[in-house]
Amino acid sequence: MTRVAAIDCGTNSVRLLIADVVPGGPSGEGTLTDVERLMRIVRLGEGVDRTGRLAPEALARTFEAMRGYQELIERHGAEKVRVVATSATRDAANRDEFTAGVVDIFGVVPEVVTGDEEAALSFTGATRELAALRPARPYLVVDIGGGSTEFVLGGSTVQAARSVDIGCVRMTERHLRDGDPPSPEQISAAAADIDAALDAVRQSVPVDEARTLVGLAGSVTTVAGIALDLPEYDSSRIHGSRITAAQVHEVTRGLLHATRAERAAIGVMHPGRVDVIGAGALILDRIMREYGFGAVVVSEHDILDGIAWSLA
Repeated sequence: MTRVAAIDCGTNSVRLLIADVVPGGPSGEGTLTDVERLMRIVRLGEGVDRTGRLAPEALARTFEAMRGYQELIERHGAEKVRVVATSATRDAANRDEFTAGVVDIFGVVPEVVTGDEEAALSFTGATRELAALRPARPYLVVDIGGGSTEFVLGGSTVQAARSVDIGCVRMTERHLRDGDPPSPEQISAAAADIDAALDAVRQSVPVDEARTLVGLAGSVTTVAGIALDLPEYDSSRIHGSRITAAQVHEVTRGLLHATRAERAAIGVMHPGRVDVIGAGALILDRIMREYGFGAVVVSEHDILDGIAWSLA
Protein backbone atom coordinates (compact mmCIF):
# COMPACT_ATOMS: atom_id res chain seq x y z
CA MET A 1 0.00 0.00 0.00
CA THR A 2 1.20 3.48 -0.86
CA ARG A 3 -0.30 6.71 0.49
CA VAL A 4 -0.36 9.25 -2.34
CA ALA A 5 -1.50 12.82 -2.88
CA ALA A 6 -2.98 13.88 -6.21
CA ILE A 7 -3.68 17.53 -7.03
CA ASP A 8 -5.71 18.49 -10.09
CA CYS A 9 -5.55 22.18 -10.93
CA GLY A 10 -8.14 22.98 -13.56
CA THR A 11 -9.65 26.11 -15.01
CA ASN A 12 -12.39 26.41 -12.39
CA SER A 13 -11.25 24.37 -9.37
CA VAL A 14 -8.24 22.93 -7.59
CA ARG A 15 -8.81 19.52 -6.03
CA LEU A 16 -6.92 17.22 -3.69
CA LEU A 17 -7.12 13.46 -3.24
CA ILE A 18 -5.07 11.78 -0.54
CA ALA A 19 -5.55 8.04 -0.91
CA ASP A 20 -4.14 4.65 -0.01
CA VAL A 21 -3.47 2.75 -3.22
CA VAL A 22 -2.85 -0.98 -3.59
CA PRO A 23 -1.83 -1.65 -7.21
CA GLY A 24 -2.76 -5.37 -7.27
CA GLY A 25 -5.16 -7.65 -5.47
CA PRO A 26 -7.24 -10.81 -5.95
CA SER A 27 -9.00 -9.36 -9.00
CA GLY A 28 -5.90 -7.69 -10.37
CA GLU A 29 -7.65 -4.33 -10.28
CA GLY A 30 -6.18 -3.05 -7.03
CA THR A 31 -7.88 -0.70 -4.60
CA LEU A 32 -7.96 3.04 -4.03
CA THR A 33 -9.22 4.15 -0.63
CA ASP A 34 -9.92 7.83 0.04
CA VAL A 35 -8.25 9.50 3.02
CA GLU A 36 -9.17 13.08 2.01
CA ARG A 37 -11.01 14.33 -1.08
CA LEU A 38 -11.44 18.10 -1.29
CA MET A 39 -12.36 20.72 -3.86
CA ARG A 40 -12.00 24.51 -3.89
CA ILE A 41 -13.40 26.76 -6.61
CA VAL A 42 -10.57 29.19 -7.39
CA ARG A 43 -11.39 30.15 -11.01
CA LEU A 44 -7.72 30.01 -12.07
CA GLY A 45 -8.76 30.42 -15.69
CA GLU A 46 -10.69 33.65 -15.13
CA GLY A 47 -10.10 35.83 -18.20
CA VAL A 48 -7.54 33.50 -19.84
CA ASP A 49 -9.65 33.04 -22.97
CA ARG A 50 -9.59 36.84 -23.46
CA THR A 51 -6.14 37.85 -22.16
CA GLY A 52 -4.02 34.75 -22.60
CA ARG A 53 -2.64 35.23 -19.06
CA LEU A 54 -3.34 33.99 -15.55
CA ALA A 55 -4.59 36.93 -13.50
CA PRO A 56 -2.71 37.83 -10.29
CA GLU A 57 -5.90 37.51 -8.25
CA ALA A 58 -6.59 34.05 -9.70
CA LEU A 59 -3.06 32.89 -8.89
CA ALA A 60 -3.41 34.21 -5.34
CA ARG A 61 -6.67 32.29 -4.81
CA THR A 62 -5.11 29.12 -6.18
CA PHE A 63 -1.95 29.33 -4.07
CA GLU A 64 -4.01 29.96 -0.93
CA ALA A 65 -5.99 26.76 -1.53
CA MET A 66 -2.81 24.83 -2.28
CA ARG A 67 -1.13 25.91 0.95
CA GLY A 68 -4.05 24.40 2.85
CA TYR A 69 -3.69 21.20 0.84
CA GLN A 70 0.03 20.97 1.64
CA GLU A 71 -0.74 21.10 5.35
CA LEU A 72 -3.06 18.11 4.93
CA ILE A 73 -0.49 16.21 2.85
CA GLU A 74 2.08 16.63 5.61
CA ARG A 75 -0.43 15.71 8.32
CA HIS A 76 -1.44 12.48 6.57
CA GLY A 77 2.10 11.49 5.59
CA ALA A 78 1.63 11.04 1.84
CA GLU A 79 4.70 9.39 0.32
CA LYS A 80 4.23 10.57 -3.26
CA VAL A 81 2.78 13.81 -4.62
CA ARG A 82 1.79 14.66 -8.19
CA VAL A 83 0.39 18.02 -9.33
CA VAL A 84 -1.34 18.15 -12.70
CA ALA A 85 -2.49 21.36 -14.37
CA THR A 86 -4.79 21.46 -17.37
CA SER A 87 -6.50 23.79 -19.82
CA ALA A 88 -6.11 27.28 -18.32
CA THR A 89 -2.42 26.77 -17.58
CA ARG A 90 -1.75 25.27 -21.02
CA ASP A 91 -3.17 28.44 -22.58
CA ALA A 92 -1.41 31.00 -20.36
CA ALA A 93 1.62 33.00 -21.48
CA ASN A 94 2.73 33.46 -17.84
CA ARG A 95 2.42 29.86 -16.71
CA ASP A 96 5.98 30.07 -15.31
CA GLU A 97 4.52 32.14 -12.45
CA PHE A 98 2.14 29.28 -11.69
CA THR A 99 4.95 26.73 -11.84
CA ALA A 100 7.15 28.70 -9.45
CA GLY A 101 4.32 29.04 -6.93
CA VAL A 102 3.53 25.32 -7.01
CA VAL A 103 7.19 24.35 -6.53
CA ASP A 104 7.40 26.72 -3.56
CA ILE A 105 4.34 25.13 -1.92
CA PHE A 106 4.64 21.41 -2.73
CA GLY A 107 8.31 21.02 -3.65
CA VAL A 108 7.37 19.32 -6.93
CA VAL A 109 7.13 20.70 -10.45
CA PRO A 110 3.54 20.75 -11.75
CA GLU A 111 2.93 18.85 -14.95
CA VAL A 112 1.07 20.94 -17.49
CA VAL A 113 -0.39 17.96 -19.33
CA THR A 114 -1.51 17.91 -22.92
CA GLY A 115 -5.14 17.35 -23.78
CA ASP A 116 -4.39 13.74 -24.72
CA GLU A 117 -2.61 13.10 -21.41
CA GLU A 118 -5.51 14.67 -19.53
CA ALA A 119 -7.91 12.45 -21.43
CA ALA A 120 -5.98 9.28 -20.58
CA LEU A 121 -5.85 10.14 -16.87
CA SER A 122 -9.58 10.90 -16.86
CA PHE A 123 -10.33 7.58 -18.58
CA THR A 124 -8.30 5.62 -16.02
CA GLY A 125 -9.92 7.39 -13.10
CA ALA A 126 -13.45 6.95 -14.42
CA THR A 127 -13.28 3.35 -15.62
CA ARG A 128 -10.93 1.56 -13.20
CA GLU A 129 -13.86 0.50 -11.02
CA LEU A 130 -16.68 1.04 -13.53
CA ALA A 131 -16.88 -2.66 -14.45
CA ALA A 132 -18.86 -3.32 -11.26
CA LEU A 133 -21.72 -1.24 -12.74
CA ARG A 134 -21.67 -3.45 -15.87
CA PRO A 135 -22.16 -0.77 -18.53
CA ALA A 136 -21.72 -1.85 -22.14
CA ARG A 137 -18.33 -1.26 -23.73
CA PRO A 138 -16.74 0.60 -25.38
CA TYR A 139 -17.26 3.72 -23.28
CA LEU A 140 -17.14 7.32 -24.42
CA VAL A 141 -15.79 9.11 -21.36
CA VAL A 142 -16.53 12.85 -21.41
CA ASP A 143 -14.82 15.13 -18.89
CA ILE A 144 -16.40 18.60 -19.01
CA GLY A 145 -13.95 20.99 -17.41
CA GLY A 146 -13.75 24.74 -17.09
CA GLY A 147 -11.64 25.44 -20.15
CA SER A 148 -11.77 22.25 -22.16
CA THR A 149 -13.66 19.00 -22.57
CA GLU A 150 -11.93 15.66 -23.06
CA PHE A 151 -13.44 12.83 -25.10
CA VAL A 152 -11.98 9.35 -24.66
CA LEU A 153 -13.19 6.17 -26.37
CA GLY A 154 -12.12 2.82 -25.00
CA GLY A 155 -12.91 -0.42 -23.26
CA SER A 156 -10.14 -1.63 -20.99
CA THR A 157 -7.68 0.78 -22.63
CA VAL A 158 -7.86 4.06 -24.56
CA GLN A 159 -8.59 3.63 -28.27
CA ALA A 160 -8.90 7.29 -29.25
CA ALA A 161 -8.97 10.65 -27.50
CA ARG A 162 -9.47 14.32 -28.28
CA SER A 163 -9.46 17.49 -26.19
CA VAL A 164 -11.35 20.54 -27.44
CA ASP A 165 -11.55 24.05 -26.04
CA ILE A 166 -15.13 24.02 -24.84
CA GLY A 167 -15.64 24.22 -21.09
CA CYS A 168 -18.12 25.78 -18.69
CA VAL A 169 -15.94 28.80 -17.85
CA ARG A 170 -14.75 29.38 -21.41
CA MET A 171 -18.26 29.15 -22.90
CA THR A 172 -19.70 31.38 -20.17
CA GLU A 173 -17.07 34.06 -20.71
CA ARG A 174 -17.35 33.81 -24.47
CA HIS A 175 -21.14 33.74 -24.85
CA LEU A 176 -23.23 33.76 -21.65
CA ARG A 177 -21.70 36.25 -19.23
CA ASP A 178 -24.09 39.09 -20.07
CA GLY A 179 -27.77 38.63 -19.33
CA ASP A 180 -29.62 37.25 -16.35
CA PRO A 181 -30.76 34.89 -17.77
CA PRO A 182 -28.90 34.82 -21.11
CA SER A 183 -30.81 35.65 -24.27
CA PRO A 184 -31.87 33.04 -26.87
CA GLU A 185 -29.29 34.55 -29.24
CA GLN A 186 -26.49 34.06 -26.71
CA ILE A 187 -27.54 30.46 -26.05
CA SER A 188 -27.69 29.76 -29.80
CA ALA A 189 -24.20 31.19 -30.29
CA ALA A 190 -22.84 29.00 -27.48
CA ALA A 191 -24.56 25.92 -28.92
CA ALA A 192 -23.10 26.62 -32.37
CA ASP A 193 -19.60 26.94 -30.86
CA ILE A 194 -20.05 23.66 -28.99
CA ASP A 195 -21.42 21.86 -32.05
CA ALA A 196 -18.42 22.95 -34.15
CA ALA A 197 -16.11 21.43 -31.54
CA LEU A 198 -18.16 18.21 -31.48
CA ASP A 199 -17.77 17.96 -35.26
CA ALA A 200 -14.01 18.26 -34.79
CA VAL A 201 -14.06 15.46 -32.21
CA ARG A 202 -15.75 13.14 -34.71
CA GLN A 203 -12.75 13.53 -37.04
CA SER A 204 -10.42 11.74 -34.61
CA VAL A 205 -12.70 9.80 -32.23
CA PRO A 206 -15.20 7.27 -33.67
CA VAL A 207 -17.92 8.29 -31.23
CA ASP A 208 -20.57 6.20 -33.01
CA GLU A 209 -18.80 3.03 -31.80
CA ALA A 210 -19.46 3.91 -28.16
CA ARG A 211 -22.20 1.98 -26.37
CA THR A 212 -22.11 3.87 -23.04
CA LEU A 213 -21.61 7.57 -22.36
CA VAL A 214 -19.79 8.21 -19.07
CA GLY A 215 -19.91 11.80 -17.79
CA LEU A 216 -17.38 13.30 -15.38
CA ALA A 217 -16.75 16.48 -13.40
CA GLY A 218 -18.80 19.10 -11.62
CA SER A 219 -21.11 20.19 -14.43
CA VAL A 220 -22.23 16.61 -15.02
CA THR A 221 -22.60 15.69 -11.35
CA THR A 222 -24.55 18.89 -10.65
CA VAL A 223 -26.94 18.22 -13.54
CA ALA A 224 -27.39 14.69 -12.19
CA GLY A 225 -28.13 15.96 -8.70
CA ILE A 226 -30.80 18.31 -10.06
CA ALA A 227 -32.29 15.57 -12.25
CA LEU A 228 -32.47 13.25 -9.22
CA ASP A 229 -34.23 16.05 -7.29
CA LEU A 230 -31.77 15.79 -4.40
CA PRO A 231 -32.26 18.32 -1.59
CA GLU A 232 -28.48 18.63 -1.21
CA TYR A 233 -25.38 17.26 -2.89
CA ASP A 234 -24.98 13.54 -2.16
CA SER A 235 -22.08 11.87 -3.98
CA SER A 236 -23.27 8.38 -2.97
CA ARG A 237 -26.56 8.97 -4.83
CA ILE A 238 -24.95 10.69 -7.80
CA HIS A 239 -22.07 8.27 -8.46
CA GLY A 240 -23.18 5.55 -10.88
CA SER A 241 -26.56 7.16 -11.55
CA ARG A 242 -28.07 6.94 -15.03
CA ILE A 243 -29.60 10.19 -16.29
CA THR A 244 -31.66 10.16 -19.49
CA ALA A 245 -31.23 12.58 -22.37
CA ALA A 246 -34.72 13.94 -21.68
CA GLN A 247 -33.76 14.68 -18.07
CA VAL A 248 -30.53 16.38 -19.13
CA HIS A 249 -32.40 18.53 -21.66
CA GLU A 250 -35.03 19.53 -19.10
CA VAL A 251 -32.40 20.47 -16.49
CA THR A 252 -30.35 22.38 -19.07
CA ARG A 253 -33.34 24.34 -20.27
CA GLY A 254 -34.25 25.21 -16.70
CA LEU A 255 -30.74 26.39 -15.84
CA LEU A 256 -30.41 28.53 -18.96
CA HIS A 257 -33.75 30.21 -18.30
CA ALA A 258 -33.13 30.76 -14.58
CA THR A 259 -31.77 33.91 -12.99
CA ARG A 260 -28.57 33.80 -11.00
CA ALA A 261 -30.55 33.95 -7.75
CA GLU A 262 -32.71 31.03 -8.84
CA ARG A 263 -29.66 28.92 -9.72
CA ALA A 264 -28.00 29.78 -6.41
CA ALA A 265 -31.06 28.54 -4.53
CA ILE A 266 -30.79 25.02 -5.97
CA GLY A 267 -29.91 22.63 -3.14
CA VAL A 268 -27.16 20.66 -4.91
CA MET A 269 -25.48 23.76 -6.38
CA HIS A 270 -21.95 24.59 -5.26
CA PRO A 271 -21.65 28.39 -4.94
CA GLY A 272 -18.66 28.39 -7.28
CA ARG A 273 -20.70 26.79 -10.08
CA VAL A 274 -23.66 29.17 -10.07
CA ASP A 275 -22.26 31.40 -12.81
CA VAL A 276 -21.03 28.63 -15.13
CA ILE A 277 -23.43 25.70 -14.69
CA GLY A 278 -25.67 26.77 -17.57
CA ALA A 279 -22.81 26.47 -20.04
CA GLY A 280 -21.66 23.18 -18.53
CA ALA A 281 -25.12 21.69 -18.80
CA LEU A 282 -25.44 22.94 -22.38
CA ILE A 283 -22.21 21.15 -23.34
CA LEU A 284 -23.55 17.86 -21.94
CA ASP A 285 -26.92 18.39 -23.61
CA ARG A 286 -25.34 19.06 -27.03
CA ILE A 287 -23.08 16.01 -26.70
CA MET A 288 -26.06 13.75 -26.06
CA ARG A 289 -28.10 15.30 -28.88
CA GLU A 290 -25.33 15.36 -31.49
CA TYR A 291 -23.99 11.89 -30.73
CA GLY A 292 -27.36 10.25 -30.12
CA PHE A 293 -26.96 9.03 -26.54
CA GLY A 294 -30.18 8.21 -24.69
CA ALA A 295 -28.55 8.35 -21.25
CA VAL A 296 -25.32 9.21 -19.42
CA VAL A 297 -23.76 7.18 -16.61
CA VAL A 298 -22.42 9.65 -14.05
CA SER A 299 -19.08 9.04 -12.34
CA GLU A 300 -17.66 10.87 -9.34
CA HIS A 301 -14.26 9.40 -10.22
CA ASP A 302 -12.21 11.23 -12.82
CA ILE A 303 -8.76 12.67 -13.57
CA LEU A 304 -8.04 13.07 -9.86
CA ASP A 305 -8.37 9.31 -9.36
CA GLY A 306 -6.31 8.73 -12.51
CA ILE A 307 -3.49 10.84 -11.06
CA ALA A 308 -3.63 8.84 -7.81
CA TRP A 309 -3.52 5.50 -9.66
CA SER A 310 -0.47 6.72 -11.61
CA LEU A 311 1.45 7.01 -8.33
CA ALA A 312 0.81 3.41 -7.22
